[in-house]
Amino acid sequence: MKSNPAGTPVSGELVKALVAFHGHLGPFLVLGAKAGLLANALLGKDYFKTKAIVMTNPSPPYSCFVDGVQFTTGCTMGKDNIKLRKGKDVSVLFSKEDKKLRLELKKEILRSIESISSEEAAKDASLSLLSRSAYELFEVER
Repeated sequence: MKSNPAGTPVSGELVKALVAFHGHLGPFLVLGAKAGLLANALLGKDYFKTKAIVMTNPSPPYSCFVDGVQFTTGCTMGKDNIKLRKGKDVSVLFSKEDKKLRLELKKEILRSIESISSEEAAKDASLSLLSRSAYELFEVER
């Protein structure tokens, strides 16, 4: 499948690789991947020049968002170009040279996944999120 600047659709191969990296398919992982794909499309993918600061609850499942960002952008703790900061909701600030991109997960999306109460519902929500445009999921500020 081809991807557009909104990071949609996501190929089956990418989903399999994400799951292999993270250990399971979950909504926060998918959202982090969608955010990273959008950043790559808008800023240009660069494993060394791209930086990400993720602001969210630093515990699972919220922190799973970080793995999606890491996997799609190539930002890693080892290269010191990704940071996790305690935050109230879920947002990420990407920067590359003089360009910046801030994404904040829309409140209604966050509330809908916070209400998930089973593994099956989490999988269904993840698959649904994969099919949605990043612009439907995030407030985007350039």
